[in-house]
Amino acid sequence: MLSAESAALVRATLPAVAGALDEITTRFYATMFHDRPELLDGMFNRGNQASGAQRRALAASIAGFAGALLENPGARPDALLSRIAHKHAAVGVTDDQYTIVHKYLFAAIAEVLGDAVTPEVAAAWDEVYWLMAGALISREALLYQDAGVQPGGIWRPWTVVERRTETPDVVSFLLRPADGEPAPRARAGQYVSVRVRMPDGVHQLRQYSLSSDPGGRLRRITVTRVTGDAEGPAGEVSTLLLDHVGEGDELLLSAPFGDVFLDDPIDATSPLVLVSAGIGCTPMTGILAHLAALGSIRPVLVLHADRSPADHALRAETRDLVGQLPGASADFWYERPGPEEPDAHIGLMDLSGTELPDGAAVFLCGSLPFMRDARGQLLRAGVPARRIRYEVFGPDLWLPGGTAA
Repeated sequence: MLSAESAALVRATLPAVAGALDEITTRFYATMFHDRPELLDGMFNRGNQASGAQRRALAASIAGFAGALLENPGARPDALLSRIAHKHAAVGVTDDQYTIVHKYLFAAIAEVLGDAVTPEVAAAWDEVYWLMAGALISREALLYQDAGVQPGGIWRPWTVVERRTETPDVVSFLLRPADGEPAPRARAGQYVSVRVRMPDGVHQLRQYSLSSDPGGRLRRITVTRVTGDAEGPAGEVSTLLLDHVGEGDELLLSAPFGDVFLDDPIDATSPLVLVSAGIGCTPMTGILAHLAALGSIRPVLVLHADRSPADHALRAETRDLVGQLPGASADFWYERPGPEEPDAHIGLMDLSGTELPDGAAVFLCGSLPFMRDARGQLLRAGVPARRIRYEVFGPDLWLPGGTAA
C-alpha cells in the first residue's frame, strides 16, 4: 500500500490539500471540460456540474481515500472502492480516462497550492492517486467481465413496451431488449443507467433502480420528475423521459450494476428490513418482486415514508407483494395521511415504536437527509452499522469518500 515516505508527506499536507479541494476540483473540471468537451457528452451529468455536487463528491473521494490509507496503511477501503467502481462501470468509464483525470487534477493541485507542491509532495500524492485508480481499474475490469461486456461497452437498445403513470410526477417504463437477445443478468436491488440525447444534441445519463423482478426478459424502471430549486437545475433526463418517451420508443440502457443487492435470496432465512422514502421505494419493490417470484418465506419488514398515499409510487403493488410473502409486513408513514392507508403513521418516519428483528439485513434508500436520519435511528436501535446497506443516486456526499464519476 502507501509507502512510509509518502505516508508521512501525505499526512503533513492533507490539511492543506483538503482545505483547498473545492478550488482544486473547480479548476480541474473547468480546464478538463474546456480541453476535452466530449467528456460532457454522455459521461458527466450537467446538472451535477451546475450544482457543484460533482466537484464536492470528487473532493470527498480524494480526501476520504487518503485518510483511509493513513488510518490503516495495510488495507484498502473496499466498501468505498466498490461503490465507486459500480458507479463508474454504470457510465462506461475506461482505464485510459484515469490518465486524463490525472493530468488535469494534478495540474489544478499545482496551480492552487503553488510552491507548497514540491516534487516530493507531488510524488506522494501521485502514489495516492494511482493506488486508488489502480484498484478501481481492476475492480471495473472484473465488473465488465462479469456483465459480459467490453470495458465501456455497456449500452444496449431497449424498447418501451408499456408506460404507466404511478403518480402525477412518477412514471414506470417496462422494457424489453430491442435486439431480441436475452436480458443481461441482474440482481434484485441493482440499477441501470439510461442514456438519452438532449435537444441540443448532447447525451446525458442517469441511474435508475430496477423496480421489478430482474429475473425475466422484461425490465422496469420507475422515474420521478426532478424539479429545479435553489440546490440545482431540473433533471434533464427525467424531464425528457416523462414528457417525451412512450410505448414503442427505444432507450439505451447500460448493463445492471450496483453493489447493494439481495445476496443468495434462495437460501437466505435471516430477516430483511427494507427502509425507504419517496422514490427510494423502487429498489425495494424490485427486491420484493424477486422474493415473491422465488416463493420466499424469509421474514421481511417494509418501512416507507412519503408525503401522502397519493404520492407513494408503487404503493398498491408493494401491498400486493407483501401479501404474497408469508413472512412479510409493512408500515407506512405519511406527512399528509389519506383514507387509502387508514392504519399508516402520521408524520416523518419514527422507528422508536418499531420492533426490528434481530440479525436483520437492512437496505436503505431515499434522499440523503432521510437516509442520514434513518441510519441514525437504526444505529440507536442497536442495528450494527455493517448490516445497513444504502444506495445513493448522484454524487454521494453523505460519507467521506463518496462516489465521483
